[in-house]
Amino acid sequence: MTSNEPTVDYAGIPLPEVMIMTNRLLKAETTEKVLDALATVGHIRQINMTGESLPKTINSGPNKGLDNNHSERKAIEFNGKEVELRHLVGAFYLELDVEDEDTLDATVAGIKEACDRTIPFGYDLQVGRYSKYRTSLHDYRGA
Repeated sequence: MTSNEPTVDYAGIPLPEVMIMTNRLLKAETTEKVLDALATVGHIRQINMTGESLPKTINSGPNKGLDNNHSERKAIEFNGKEVELRHLVGAFYLELDVEDEDTLDATVAGIKEACDRTIPFGYDLQVGRYSKYRTSLHDYRGA
């Protein structure tokens, strides 16, 4: 038996996620604008970002061990706190705290509107479950 609904409950509430995959890697200023716009949307429980790594030091090549002076490795402000960007962001994973389908649809519409305002070059938005939420066989190996 297969279903399109999430199989996990957290405190009795299913936790769907929204994946926002941008068409280009975002600069620090654009990432800050997207996060500020998403902060105005309700029912977002958690935001995870991924993208191209910007390490503090260069990991390989003739300059290995030297400081990485990338122009986009900087701190941004989010919710009154400084957050150091360690990636050129290309994807956002938003865990939603919704109780019914109507709230989910309204929240996704708010997220889409926020992205339309702040991501000028396009993105893909999908609803599903993208992060791990229960233990797997891999968790028991190598410990």
